Amino acid sequence: MQTQPSSQPWLGWAFLLVAILTEILGTSFMAYAARTESYWGYGVMAAALALSYYFLSLAIRTISVGVAYAAWEALGLAGLALIGVYLFGETLLTQEIIGLTLSVVGIACVVSGEADEQTQEQTA
Repeated sequence: MQTQPSSQPWLGWAFLLVAILTEILGTSFMAYAARTESYWGYGVMAAALALSYYFLSLAIRTISVGVAYAAWEALGLAGLALIGVYLFGETLLTQEIIGLTLSVVGIACVVSGEADEQTQEQTA
């Protein structure tokens, strides 16, 4: 199944950004709730993760599912690692930093390829 062309291709990327941010929010609240035994934290987690999947489903209307999911997963993981360090006092080992950096660079390459493909389709 191909993605649908859109008169506003940036909208899919905006939906993907919201999906990534709500995934980070939901998973951060999961960690918070697990550490504090806060039931409302689990409620925020469930709502945020549901929103994340909803916005991801909107994003894949105009972005290929592989690219959208890869970006959602890798950028969410990198964001969660930063949240873990700054909010929960976790530490990252050198190999973890290298791995996260490589995943973000890889996603940048994949997204760049998707953008080039969309440009070629529009000019054809």
